[in-house]
Amino acid sequence: MHEVKVFDSYGKLKKVISINTLNRRENQQIDNPSIFSKKKRFGRLGGKPVKRQEKPKTPNN
Repeated sequence: MHEVKVFDSYGKLKKVISINTLNRRENQQIDNPSIFSKKKRFGRLGGKPVKRQEKPKTPNN
């Protein structure tokens, strides 16, 4: 395993994650994998459903 270098959007080095920290995270993930799992979102994004207007029915002659 190698140390991880984190850069910002400008290409400047923000931080370096050491091998010891990575090993600690790995052990935590083995003990409790739900700590690092991302919550998945299903369905459409947005709060309200789209309402469609029905056309008024006209009687056929």
